[in-house]
Amino acid sequence: MVHLPRWQVILIALVVLAGVIYAAPNVLFSRDQAARMADEASIVPHQQISLGLDLRGGVYLLLGVDLSALGQQDRDNLMEGIRGALNEAGMVDSQVGVVGEAVEVTLPAGADTGEARRVITGLQQGLAVESPRDGVLRVSFTEAALRERTTQVMAQSVEVLRRRIDETGTREASIQRQGDDRIVIQVPGFDDPERLKQIIGKPAVMSFRFVNENLSPNDRIPPSYVVLEADESERRAGFPSHYVVSKRVMVDGDHLTDAQASFDQNGRPAVSFSFDSLGAKRFGDATSDNIGRIFAIILDNKVISAPRIQSAITGGNGIITGNFTVESAQDLALLLRAGALPAPVTYLEERTVGPGLGADSIRAGEIASVLGLVAVVVFMAGIYGLLGAIASVALMINLILLVAALSVLQATLTLPGIAGIVLTMGMAVDANVLIFERMREELHNGRGPVTAVDAGYRRAMATIIDSNLTTLIAALLLFQFGTGPIKGFAVTLSLGLITSMFSAIMVTRLIIAVWLRRRRPQTLAI
Repeated sequence: MVHLPRWQVILIALVVLAGVIYAAPNVLFSRDQAARMADEASIVPHQQISLGLDLRGGVYLLLGVDLSALGQQDRDNLMEGIRGALNEAGMVDSQVGVVGEAVEVTLPAGADTGEARRVITGLQQGLAVESPRDGVLRVSFTEAALRERTTQVMAQSVEVLRRRIDETGTREASIQRQGDDRIVIQVPGFDDPERLKQIIGKPAVMSFRFVNENLSPNDRIPPSYVVLEADESERRAGFPSHYVVSKRVMVDGDHLTDAQASFDQNGRPAVSFSFDSLGAKRFGDATSDNIGRIFAIILDNKVISAPRIQSAITGGNGIITGNFTVESAQDLALLLRAGALPAPVTYLEERTVGPGLGADSIRAGEIASVLGLVAVVVFMAGIYGLLGAIASVALMINLILLVAALSVLQATLTLPGIAGIVLTMGMAVDANVLIFERMREELHNGRGPVTAVDAGYRRAMATIIDSNLTTLIAALLLFQFGTGPIKGFAVTLSLGLITSMFSAIMVTRLIIAVWLRRRRPQTLAI
């Protein structure tokens, strides 16, 4: 154990050197310099530790996802799907409507109930069909389908919010699901919380539908149509305040592949968009077959534009005009690129943390870390002498490796994370304590320095691995099941355990081996 193969010596040296190189940017560069180097794709290591909201300042938002509204939308879509499927099956006179938490179907006289049930269940998986009375079917979603839908919606909401925030150029945002219907957003360093709320809070559900010019909003509206309000900019421009539009979607926003702020032929801000191949075909077919009709461009249940089709639009590209400003056109393009939120969100809690508070937290963490480091160094040197000093050198290397790991992995450092670093420094010498105490026992049994050192490392290894492994398992469980601050603590604790195992065992063993080989001491003061 005292003699190390050459490859191990080279590996230890390379790891320590890499730690110094990747930890150095936190000292050598300012955050602005590091950001510029990142934008320029510099090959020089420039990544710094990503500071969390409590250390850097920024915006904290707790969002609630309105799953009840989503359920109503799903039932409406199911109702339209059942009506269309029954019409195609020849049951044209079926009465279909939403009743409570289900869709109720009243079949025409003489209709085959079994055939209707087969048609309905074939629409999609996860449907439960009951027959409360003759000629009536009650269709609802199963519990498994509802749970799967909730999981899917929450995951999609988190991803859409992440894309929207990333599009603003903001880095290091933390977006996590909390509970069944809540999402926590932490954006360190963001200086415009109101604009952030406007961007992330809009559903941005876009669709293209035909307008029924023969119906007025005050008329009796058939079930297949709906009255939608025009956007405020449209009303200001003198267009109608309400439109009667078809519930049937010509093309929806899911087929958008790109959206960019641009200018129309008159030099006014607009938004240009592109469809994928399927969306382009649908849009082209719809405009080819309906030249002269008006179609509505609908965003979040408001008509933002209602042009008349002058000719077929077959290229898959289009432009949305209106009373946009440059910033509103950029924001709309951003929302369309990022995709639609699957369900409305509400703000349940909002906090703004100033950078001054974060700076105070960092200073307090630095003081605690330095005091903890000094206390450990004094203790180890006082109890174990030269070997304690060697363990203190390894402790410094451990801190460098931990900083390097946090920088490379871009793990967010929070105030609880600093507590994890302080705890790690206290625990990092545990392995050396076990090894040194084992050396003492071997020396008391009459062994020489070399054999005592060899036995100390060899016989204490199993205990060291067991103790650190159990702590690492606990840290990983905290990371898996904990929320924001708990995760920050678990990250630094887990990384600290790994780096401390390397420094306390590999680094100290190398230094002690070199010292024994050069000094060849007859006794070991410990």
